[in-house]
Amino acid sequence: MSKNTSINFELSPTDNNRLANLCGAMDDNLKTIERRMGVEISYRSHEFKVMGKVINCEAVKKLLINLYLETEIVKGKSKDISDKMVHLAILDAGTLEVDINKLDAKFDDILTIKTKRGVIKPRNENQQDYVKNVITNDISFGVGVAGTGKTYLAVACAVEALERQEIRRILLTRPAVEAGEKLGFLPGDLSQKVDPYLRPLYDALFEMLGFEKVEKLIERNVIEVAPLAYMRGRTLNDAFIILDESQNTTVEQMKMFLTRIGFNSRAVITGDITQVDLPRGQKSGLRHAIDVLDDIPGVSFNFFQSKDVVRHPVVARIVDAYDAFEQKENRLKAEKQQRKANEMANAANSFSENSSGNSDESSNEK
Repeated sequence: MSKNTSINFELSPTDNNRLANLCGAMDDNLKTIERRMGVEISYRSHEFKVMGKVINCEAVKKLLINLYLETEIVKGKSKDISDKMVHLAILDAGTLEVDINKLDAKFDDILTIKTKRGVIKPRNENQQDYVKNVITNDISFGVGVAGTGKTYLAVACAVEALERQEIRRILLTRPAVEAGEKLGFLPGDLSQKVDPYLRPLYDALFEMLGFEKVEKLIERNVIEVAPLAYMRGRTLNDAFIILDESQNTTVEQMKMFLTRIGFNSRAVITGDITQVDLPRGQKSGLRHAIDVLDDIPGVSFNFFQSKDVVRHPVVARIVDAYDAFEQKENRLKAEKQQRKANEMANAANSFSENSSGNSDESSNEK
């Protein structure tokens, strides 16, 4: 068990505006770090003191130094430290169980995805493995809960491949299945009908390339948007294909999609098997593919959990709460079925004993 300690260090260069930006209004940023990392932080001017377990103090020291570097003044203006930046910095620093030495080695070698709008870094080890698999495999599956960066990183890899001219086009697709709602007739052409379903992919593209460039690329069919049903019969060469929300594909649709991939093409399939919107009794193509393609060369699988969530920390807690509730329901259901089976077995035994007794009495009377 780690012992408690304290670490003193100084942030440089001294700049009161940058310091205020780091600490946040009413020291909110520091309070968030204290609460999430299990430490106490005190400071006088630019001299900081962190108290807690050794492993956590070292991680927080590194975190604060990195955040202070983010506030560096560029063109006369300091970069604001937002709640999101603090949250992601905490994820980068690691959880309370992470060995700080392993953490340093791991993040020194981290992969980066370069786009014209900036550099995108995986935020944890699982995301790093996912990006490596997307780059090195023909088909990659990203399976896991919401908010783990599956779709965003897939789009980032596609944009980088396009800008490096490794591919000639990006194709975005997903099954047109509503999340328990019937939206009825949607006006517009094919692209406009599918737009609402592909909004997360569009948002990522706009962030990485800019709205105007994305619109131009769509007009030139360099970026193509299509519902999954329109993939049948096509052969996709020199393309980066992203199938989003794949948990809502049927087994037949998944097989059809996977057999569309041509030469010099890569495919990324993302989905969350806990959020299937298919009609009751219909098997998810994603679940089926996980079982069928497990040992196929050139196909990789990455499974994300609540600890990999890079959205608001409450999202991870919500995911854990749903998982715990589902496990409890399954346990109670199994216990109920077991009790029912036991009752039926007891009833059968009683009937057998009564029948045997009646038979003995009948033979005695004779």
